[in-house]
Amino acid sequence: MAFDGRSDHYCMGGIEAIDVIEEYNLNFRLGNSVKYILRCGHKGDEQAAIDDLQKAVFYLCREIDKRREQQAQPKPF
Repeated sequence: MAFDGRSDHYCMGGIEAIDVIEEYNLNFRLGNSVKYILRCGHKGDEQAAIDDLQKAVFYLCREIDKRREQQAQPKPF
C-alpha cells in the first residue's frame, strides 16, 4: 500500500495540518506543536489525546528554549 500522506487525524474539515504549517511557514518545532494540537482528540482514546498534548508542550518548550538562547547571545556590531 502506498503512503499518500493523508490520515484522518491530520485532516479536519478538508484542512490538513501540513497545509496550515506550510502556509504559516512554521519551523520544525512550531510545526510539530501545531500538528499535535490539531490531531488531539482525533486519534482514539483519551490517553492518546493527553500524549498528543504532552508532545505539543515538549516542542513548544524546545522553541522557547531556542528563542531564549538566541536572545541571550550578544549581537554583532
